[in-house]
Amino acid sequence: MYTSCILNEGWLEGKPLGLRIGEEREDMARRYDVVVVGGGNAAFCAAQAARERGARVILLEKAPEGWLGGNSYFTAGAFRVTFGGLDDLRPLLHESDEEMLSRTELPPYTAEDFMSDMERVTEGRCDPHLAGIMVEESGDIARWLRDKGIRWRLMYDRQAFEVDGRLRFWGGLVLGTVGGGKGLIEQHLASARRSGVEVRCSFAVKRLLRDHSGAVVGVEGEGPEGLEAVEAGAVVLACGGFESSAEMRSRHLGPQWAAAKVRGTPYNTGEGLEMALEVGAEPYGDWSGCHSIAWDAAAPPTGDRKLTNRYSKQSYPLGIVVNSEGRRFLDEGADFRNYTYARYGAEILRQPGGVAYQLFDAKTEPLLRKDEYDAPGVSRFQAGSIGELADHMRVDREGLERTVREFNAAVRPGRFDPSVKDGKRTEGIEPPKSNWALPLDTPPYYGFAVTCGITFTFGGLHVDGDARVLDTSRRPIPGLHAAGELVGGLFYHNYPGGSGLTSGAVFGRRAGHAAAAFAGGRAG
Repeated sequence: MYTSCILNEGWLEGKPLGLRIGEEREDMARRYDVVVVGGGNAAFCAAQAARERGARVILLEKAPEGWLGGNSYFTAGAFRVTFGGLDDLRPLLHESDEEMLSRTELPPYTAEDFMSDMERVTEGRCDPHLAGIMVEESGDIARWLRDKGIRWRLMYDRQAFEVDGRLRFWGGLVLGTVGGGKGLIEQHLASARRSGVEVRCSFAVKRLLRDHSGAVVGVEGEGPEGLEAVEAGAVVLACGGFESSAEMRSRHLGPQWAAAKVRGTPYNTGEGLEMALEVGAEPYGDWSGCHSIAWDAAAPPTGDRKLTNRYSKQSYPLGIVVNSEGRRFLDEGADFRNYTYARYGAEILRQPGGVAYQLFDAKTEPLLRKDEYDAPGVSRFQAGSIGELADHMRVDREGLERTVREFNAAVRPGRFDPSVKDGKRTEGIEPPKSNWALPLDTPPYYGFAVTCGITFTFGGLHVDGDARVLDTSRRPIPGLHAAGELVGGLFYHNYPGGSGLTSGAVFGRRAGHAAAAFAGGRAG
């Protein structure tokens, strides 16, 4: 556990603390109004928000420059936002294909829809105040980000199916950044530099600095030149959760989670949470829960900067999922994948060897997401029969043939439509498939080996509506704010797809504004 550092009497007398502990300097070159710790979407939003209020801002990132971006870099750049329909989103789009727009069906997604989704997937446990802020500001945050230089597109490739010549969006998630997560971070970085935010990589913050009143007045960290202190009027922690620490995963999620693959950055190892807890912050939210998905079994232990999110395998509602014994173990069609994928990774981890197999046939294979299922090096198998496919995948042949035979017999008649919950289901088998149930009966057959890929952890710090970190008495810790994945209380068990980046942006903006105001008041 890290310990906090109390500044010497010179701070109270108005003398600046130098770059190195114990040294004094005459200039104020390293004195900032706001220090932002982290380098992803939430951190950049906090830095930009503080800067637009006139604050002098530095963003400190533990990772080297080549790994800047945190988990945000590894996403598809999807933001869940409210909107009134296609005309409401048109002004946001970087480029428009009028022919495609003329065929696009985009029903409104209201604040009531968003809040209902939050309450449903978290089983009513999301903090209503924090969730309400995220929902109510989600539409405006997209416009704010556009004004900061973020370019938007409609995610036809990920969130729409063509049905009867119409392009139908489904699941409430439609807006993404041009270039995905890579594009999001590139655009954030360019915008931050234009606005005068200083960005420093390869600086690992180790502890929070406090004055004798207990207010946070900077950070201490280690850079290429050794241990340094950076003074500030306020600090924003936006440095992610603990998903990249096998030890913390085992401690909080369970011992089996040590084997999970990390979808994103290897640098989110929980130091931000620990240093905040050390100065009295209240832990909050689902510390035993996380966002985890079906992830290609051949993926490296942590994120790949080239393929980023292409190791994900999210077309499973169109087929069936089995374990190495050939048995199904979840309802692939329980809901749109936007509302099930973040918890199905945990279900895969519970299977023998922590591995499962997604199966499709010639009818459904053309509907798979090409960027994911045709990515280089994926664990892809193909065969002319189910038995041959089982042999190729090293799945129990008899078990898989029996499962497919029973599944096919259980499929009820009905019209298949992947753009709606079509009710085309099975009867008489467990687990059922509630929607999109098509028999696997048309060769060739395709299989994809998947494991559990952890995205981020749900447990975090308790913050108020201004993203001020609260202590265990639920009072704001002066000068300390938080945003992004280390904010607790929003997600339990599950989350609606795309709401992570939205939360990071909404609370990043609030944290930056509040930090700048606090720093300004302190200076005055």
